[in-house]
Amino acid sequence: MIASGREAGKVQTVVFDVGRVLYQWDLRFLFAKLIPDPARLEWFVTTVVTPEWHFQHDAGRPIAEMVAERSAEFPAEAALIEAYACRFNESIPGPVPGSLELVEALLTRAVPLHGITNFGADTWAGFRPTAPVFDAFRDVIVSGVEKLAKPDPAIYALAERRFGYAPEAMLFIDDSLPNVEAARARGWRAHHFVDAGGLRRS
Repeated sequence: MIASGREAGKVQTVVFDVGRVLYQWDLRFLFAKLIPDPARLEWFVTTVVTPEWHFQHDAGRPIAEMVAERSAEFPAEAALIEAYACRFNESIPGPVPGSLELVEALLTRAVPLHGITNFGADTWAGFRPTAPVFDAFRDVIVSGVEKLAKPDPAIYALAERRFGYAPEAMLFIDDSLPNVEAARARGWRAHHFVDAGGLRRS
């Protein structure tokens, strides 16, 4: 199914999401270290530093601006909110089991690899040096840098221009079903990621 050349009808490149596909990510990984009470932890990550709030950074908003605004809204939580910026990499404890092995297998077959990730520009700058696997990727589109986030069709259009492949020649892998459906709507092949075993079997 995956070809290293430009043969018509074949997948010619694999495009990976990053969070929860290649690397584990959850705000709880960081804040569980700082908030020992489980009930308070759940309140904090569903009320103060939430995935929805974090998405503003993915969409291009500077982290310093977000932290200052949220700290003013929740002054008693200011130190924890600051930890979101200073210790963000602790929300990424390591690779998703089996995923980097699949990347290596594709590289062994000389399959070109690309990425599209919803990731803040500031936090990507801090995380990227810890993940040398991306040295082998031809390009990674980062939502916070481009100020375009999945599932906006514009980010897939950008990828088509940047990567240089027709939509049907790209296999996109993402854990978010809306992101997968948005890619399919543009004619991409796409896999809804659950785990590396399922991807390997697909």
